[in-house]
Amino acid sequence: MSPLRIALAADHGGFDLKERLKEHLRTRGHEVADLGTNGKDPVDYPVFARAAALRVAQGEADFGIVVDGAGIGSAMAAGKVPGVLAATCNTEALAKNAREHNDARLLALGAGHVDVETAKRIVDVFLATECTAERHLKRVAMIRGMDTEKEKGMTDLSAEDIERIAAKVKEMLGKGSAAAPAAPAALTPAEVARLIDHTILKPEATAADVEKLCAEARQHGFFSVCVNPVFVPQVKRLLSGSAVKVCCVVGFPLGAQDSQIKLLEARKAIREGAQEVDMVLNVGALKGKDDALVLKDIRGVVEACKDGRALSKVILETALLTDEEKVRACEISMKAGADYVKTSTGFSSGGATAEDIALMARTVAPKKLGVKASGGIRTYADVLKMVKAGATRVGASASVKILEEARAAAGK
Repeated sequence: MSPLRIALAADHGGFDLKERLKEHLRTRGHEVADLGTNGKDPVDYPVFARAAALRVAQGEADFGIVVDGAGIGSAMAAGKVPGVLAATCNTEALAKNAREHNDARLLALGAGHVDVETAKRIVDVFLATECTAERHLKRVAMIRGMDTEKEKGMTDLSAEDIERIAAKVKEMLGKGSAAAPAAPAALTPAEVARLIDHTILKPEATAADVEKLCAEARQHGFFSVCVNPVFVPQVKRLLSGSAVKVCCVVGFPLGAQDSQIKLLEARKAIREGAQEVDMVLNVGALKGKDDALVLKDIRGVVEACKDGRALSKVILETALLTDEEKVRACEISMKAGADYVKTSTGFSSGGATAEDIALMARTVAPKKLGVKASGGIRTYADVLKMVKAGATRVGASASVKILEEARAAAGK
């Protein structure tokens, strides 16, 4: 099994078992983020279950594991996070069923109902099982669709509603009434590396260039390697056994392809190994206020990503949009179920700006979408500026230089 990113959490009743599972998972080569608790003092399990579920929902973890006394409460709490399917499994058979039939991504264990060795076996089965049968995937899609139905009252907005929201956002930004996220004084080199999608999208890129890119990503621990779709099989092979993700672009760089072409391109890339897909929306349709076409365009790729357990990002090409159009694009991306919104392709008249990142971050905050800054990010100072504005991921081709600057700053 390839190494996985695991978000691990427990309340006081599950602390001992969590510690044993952490050791077990790391022995298996997985990357474990221990989200607490860190002792046996009484705590509230929903806090820890939600923390693990958010990591999964935001694509920062492949799976979540939460331990409390019975496992039931944590599964309930985790399931409240949109996009997360959680299951309480106290037998190996249930663990297999939860993955094979239900595509559960968060496992809840009851420390009062399983011993350590049984828990280890349950975890191993859960992580090793895939949901691939078409009949199961169809039913899982129906479950996921319930989140959309539940949220329709908030997200099915008319064009007039969206324009009013955009006007209000612009007014707030103009008055400076909404504070930007607190600026980090600095980021550690490791934190910088985990923010970066190490990117090469230039048309003259060769297989040798991509091989170098992957070697750098392995060496420095970048979050992903982002390439054109033709290089996905090569990148998958070169990154095999590492924690670095395979990312590719779709509908790139203009976004003017037919929606079906983008859908087929995304499905092919995912079949060949892409774990994240950055798609360019139909800029002309957005500017022409054909929101139905923009929604269809994005939703097709998003559904392909959900079927293939890949993360979806929507490239807005902000340099070509008004503030109202940026807000509308973010609203439509949320409605389509995307995981991230992203500023730019890097092939237009401008790239990421702190102002655009702040606007996008405010707009997608209700759905907790990630915000990716890309285009013209060449220095450590640029990264800090974007993170201050609200970016949660950064796309860059100057990644090694940025990381060297971060290391120099840390040395000082």
